[in-house]
Amino acid sequence: MRRVPWPSGTAMPAQLLLPIVAFVLASGAVGGILLAAFYPRLVGGSPLDRRIEAISSSRGRMAGAADGAGEKARKRSVEATLQEADERQNDKTRKSYKPSLTARLRQANIDWTSKKYYLVCGVAAVVVFLVFLGMVGMLPAAGLALIGGPLLPHLYLGLKRKRRFERFRSLFPDAIDVIVRGIKSGVPLADCLKIVAAEAPDPVGAEFKTLVADQALGLPLSEAVQRLPERIPVAEANFFAIVISVQSRTGGNLSEALGNLSGVLRERKKMLGKIAAMSAEAKASGGIIGSLPIIVGGILYFASPDYVGLLFTTFTGNLVLAACAVWMMIGIFVMRQMINFDF
Repeated sequence: MRRVPWPSGTAMPAQLLLPIVAFVLASGAVGGILLAAFYPRLVGGSPLDRRIEAISSSRGRMAGAADGAGEKARKRSVEATLQEADERQNDKTRKSYKPSLTARLRQANIDWTSKKYYLVCGVAAVVVFLVFLGMVGMLPAAGLALIGGPLLPHLYLGLKRKRRFERFRSLFPDAIDVIVRGIKSGVPLADCLKIVAAEAPDPVGAEFKTLVADQALGLPLSEAVQRLPERIPVAEANFFAIVISVQSRTGGNLSEALGNLSGVLRERKKMLGKIAAMSAEAKASGGIIGSLPIIVGGILYFASPDYVGLLFTTFTGNLVLAACAVWMMIGIFVMRQMINFDF
């Protein structure tokens, strides 16, 4: 069958127009179906998906903002706590803080009253006067009694107090380790403090008993631990009080904080041992230099009492002895400051 070319200027027959229209409509329908199926992926999700994503992102931003605000608030609280501790320390420094006699007796664990302490001072003065009366005469013996009476109990009290503080420093890291292990095991902090109070030796056990008693009377834990550095004025007790105060205000991992504190205290203890070893030679030299004039003077007095006795029986000799004593005290004080390390 031969095809006849399409004549120009005439209309298209209907039998040829219908297939073209059907093809266009079918193509549009298929394209619409494909567009409806793949449009959410092309534009980033359906409206519902975009709504869910918007809600999730808004909640994420709100949570992030809340976390950021909480972290800022925690930092501010930590800074405030540290600033309060620093202000208390500065107040003590500005006021040249010195504990009272009752507090020093309490810190040395000596069960004396103030009246008994002054009575001991009087007894010591009488003993010193009687010891030196036959050696140097009445007037020098009276002067030595006035000096030695208050000085000997003061030195005894200071020695007992210092030894108790050193024992507290040596035992305190072990007590903190007990608290850390108890917290990691799920034991409450209050029960851990009771365990330390019952099991730790003195002075750690005695001080923690006082802390537990204060807490039992209704005092908050953060305030109860603030009294510990007042009873035991050492840096280790102050560190412990700061850690507990910060944790009670801001929260956080208490076992980790106390574990770090225990490590720091043990490193301080090692450093103190190194300092004591390095300064031992200087201390021995200072002790020999300070005691040598007294030893030589005593030997000369027993070897030639008439020759040295002029220092005790004449006014000029007494002035020489007084001047020598003053200069010796100044020299001992200077040597002590040279070998005394504040750590």
